Amino acid sequence: MKKFSSLLHNLILTPSRNTKIKLLQDYFKILDINRAYALAILSDQLSFQFIKASKLRELVYKQVDQHLFDYSYDYVGDLAETISLIWPTNKTNKEGKSQNLSTLIENIKKIKKSEINTEFSKVLSELSNNERWTLIKICTGGLRIGVSERLVKTALADLYNKSVNEIEEIWHGLEFPYENLFQWLKNETSKPKIDFKKLFHPMMLANPIDEEKDFKRLDANKFQAEYKWDGIRIQLMVSSKSVSLYSRTGDNISSAFPEIIETTKGDAVIDGELLVGGNFKPSGFNDLQQRLNRKKASKELQKKFPVFIRAYDILFYKGKDLRKLSLVKRRKYLERFQKKNTTNQIDLSTIIDFSTWEELTKYKNNFYDDLNEGVMIKLKNSEYLPGRKKGYWYKWKKNPKLVDAILMYAQRGHGKRSSYYSDFTFGVWKENELVPIGKAYSGYTDKELLVLDKFIRNNTTNKFGPVREVKKEIILEVAFDDVFPSTRHKSGVAMRFPRIHRIRWDKPINEVLSIKEFKKEFKID
Repeated sequence: MKKFSSLLHNLILTPSRNTKIKLLQDYFKILDINRAYALAILSDQLSFQFIKASKLRELVYKQVDQHLFDYSYDYVGDLAETISLIWPTNKTNKEGKSQNLSTLIENIKKIKKSEINTEFSKVLSELSNNERWTLIKICTGGLRIGVSERLVKTALADLYNKSVNEIEEIWHGLEFPYENLFQWLKNETSKPKIDFKKLFHPMMLANPIDEEKDFKRLDANKFQAEYKWDGIRIQLMVSSKSVSLYSRTGDNISSAFPEIIETTKGDAVIDGELLVGGNFKPSGFNDLQQRLNRKKASKELQKKFPVFIRAYDILFYKGKDLRKLSLVKRRKYLERFQKKNTTNQIDLSTIIDFSTWEELTKYKNNFYDDLNEGVMIKLKNSEYLPGRKKGYWYKWKKNPKLVDAILMYAQRGHGKRSSYYSDFTFGVWKENELVPIGKAYSGYTDKELLVLDKFIRNNTTNKFGPVREVKKEIILEVAFDDVFPSTRHKSGVAMRFPRIHRIRWDKPINEVLSIKEFKKEFKID
């Protein structure tokens, strides 16, 4: 546990990607059960469902004065760090004895729900500050150490002279404790064989287009374009024996969309977008949200919000791996699949006919249809490569919608921003009062964050737990993708992906729109 805690501590303090890789490689030079647990934690495949942040608060209140902890938490800003520092350490463990990571986790797994108050508290007391912080982060599922699953795979691939793509291809077919992966990395056995029909395949992702740089060097004739739809990216696996539907992160969501599972025929692995709408005409993302995050969907819900798949690509067809073929050739297989299975709730993404980037602009800015987000630009001869590879696929989104809103509340962020007020709630006028229309925690520069943080500390008018209400003096220009009617919010609206575009130091608060004007401008019924 001490070595793993030290690894996490060094990773979070290291901004350099190459240094992070070196730290990971030093740790994974030995492949044993402890490293298996570490791999599961770093790739977010291990969690303790019964130990939540609320339970941790309950435990720490029994160890120290509640007010002392609350004041400390308000100052530190991070729950795990506050608990790890303030928790009384067992005096009998002064020698710094440390359990193995695997032993510690196995012991925790054995703790019954009724024993958490006593047994988990004992565990926390026996750990050092760093180890305690690590365990709490594992339990709450929020490491936030600047290490992605991809970076861990890259470190392993470079260390053991393998290809990252090879690891990606088998990743979702691997199971803890990864014995077949470790043996293959050490060249003790051949590459693990995974049945592609039972395996989620990492998706190919696009990079944002840089309009100033990319269009000068890219040849439009070598690319094709499609609309970027506002749904959720999915992967559909269909064979004569089974049909499975996966989210872009590899979660099996089949049970939530039975109409897709029950009606799909054929033998293929399809990459596409899940959309809500009848007769292959998509409705808004707000309608799709009615179907998301549900384990099951009632017949009534299916009827009210029917779903379909808009297919972008095909990875396998009748057992044949197509990923090494060009995009143009894969498209022909996709069309063949569609032609032979016309009863499926699947239609094909339309290829946009264009010859210059200037011509493509009118399709990107196609405001007759708010339901697409812009265009996808894909190299015609690109193979299907997992991850976000440069030079192959690009996304060119419509310009965001913009609105000026008044800063109302602020809350501390998480991770490296835990010491700053970086989560902002903003609103517009409703007669003589303000109503919140959204919350954002991105889009500003580090310099702007320092200015905002200082303003919030010096201009707090009220406190509600970790939230501070501030003087209504700052106007934020907020960018957002879309806005929908909402009965859950006081303002009656809910924003899609709001972020801070800039701070309007030049604008007085009485020039901000009213909620009535806001709804009219953005056509909210």
